[in-house]
Amino acid sequence: MIPPSPTPFPPSIPTHPLLTSTPTPPLYAFPIQPPDVASFLCGHHDYPATDIQTPVGSIFVAVTSGTIDWVNLEDGWDGAVDDPATRGGLAVAMIGDDGVRYYGSHLSAVASGIEPGVRVSVSQVLGLTGTSGNGRGTNPHLHFGISHPTMPNDWQVRRGEIDPCPYLKAWLAGEVLTPDLER
Repeated sequence: MIPPSPTPFPPSIPTHPLLTSTPTPPLYAFPIQPPDVASFLCGHHDYPATDIQTPVGSIFVAVTSGTIDWVNLEDGWDGAVDDPATRGGLAVAMIGDDGVRYYGSHLSAVASGIEPGVRVSVSQVLGLTGTSGNGRGTNPHLHFGISHPTMPNDWQVRRGEIDPCPYLKAWLAGEVLTPDLER
């Protein structure tokens, strides 16, 4: 008679994949798709932001996954008043899963269903580029800002706190580079 094979001790217990997986690093996309219709220069005239030159109607996408924080669906900018809070025209701000706020303005349209609290995925369409706000009369562009999260209506922070240029260059090259809010 052959003795039974020994049972390993402790017995092998399958582990649930969610318990053993490591967190997935954030993925990033260039904010204009396809990227070859866009161009940009580093720097902005008076605060950290980048104007990405692009034809009207180019696709503006979520640079990473996150939640929509603020949307402006009405272009209330009046050049005679030039209220800085309305200069962006049609605009979208989101808080990425990386804890960073991303902002795009001077849009010609905001995508259907994009509103505060909506969850978005990397590369999801947020809107179309244009010349709304004080972008009227200028070359069409996406004003792109990166900042720390704050109150949704805090336009001074929302428009940009750190230079997006190194991140835009990295994302254009397909690299994963998370904005450093400590810079």
